[in-house]
Amino acid sequence: MDNKDREIKKIKLFSMKMKKKVLDTALIAGASGAHIGGALSIIDIIATLYCSIMRHDKKNPEWTERDRFILSKGHGCLAYYSALAEAGYIESEELNTFEKSGSDLLGHPVINRKKGIEFSNGSLGMGLSLGIGVALAGKRGNKNFKVYVILGDGECNEGSVWEAAMAAPNFELNNLCVIIDKNNFQQTGANKDIMNVGNLHDKWLSFGWNVKEIDGHNINEIYETLKTNSLDQKPLVIVANTIKGKGFSFSENNNDWHHTVLSKSQYDLAIKELNSQNI
Repeated sequence: MDNKDREIKKIKLFSMKMKKKVLDTALIAGASGAHIGGALSIIDIIATLYCSIMRHDKKNPEWTERDRFILSKGHGCLAYYSALAEAGYIESEELNTFEKSGSDLLGHPVINRKKGIEFSNGSLGMGLSLGIGVALAGKRGNKNFKVYVILGDGECNEGSVWEAAMAAPNFELNNLCVIIDKNNFQQTGANKDIMNVGNLHDKWLSFGWNVKEIDGHNINEIYETLKTNSLDQKPLVIVANTIKGKGFSFSENNNDWHHTVLSKSQYDLAIKELNSQNI
């Protein structure tokens, strides 16, 4: 097994442990529910970022040269929190406080850099503009960090996304990478029935970005694409084709799981299916 194969296997194990944490957290959250579907669609992407791609240091979470991560679709935060727990920024037991009174782990991320939460997010359409500001500050301050932003495809209905999409190439932000979670759903239904975003690849290309389209659950593809260094001054957008609720028979492509309470029987089935998966 070569170095790359070992790295891919390490990311897959990281991702599997994240999924287990999401299930545990959602079960304990109980009646408050959790945005499981949109968390599961981005887990493989976030696992690859935190396990292998991003420069970060759990012992020095405010290191000035760290890469920045912005979860613009903040409702998918269970994936984010599970990555922070797996990476050592928070104790796994703290996930049990999710959405509880006094918790640092709320239903949308609230800035707490000591715990690895870079920014408050969740007001849809804002994350890319924030990412542009951070990337621009890095450029002007001669810093070498990169900025990674995850957008939802439904979130791309927001006009602020397209204003930001126009701005980033204008500022030549080749230190900015946007990943679009293209799971084809938003809160109230299928994107095609609500506001069809059309061909995202061609749209972003027309705005002056470097564009890659990948399988958002193929860790080898995710890894290879994120490892690619920009050869020009353009920002990169990755259109990741994903499945909402990925990984479990009852939740895949089922938009009921945008925000639903996980029952104990469903939890048990999900654990059984998770344990049957090969890495």
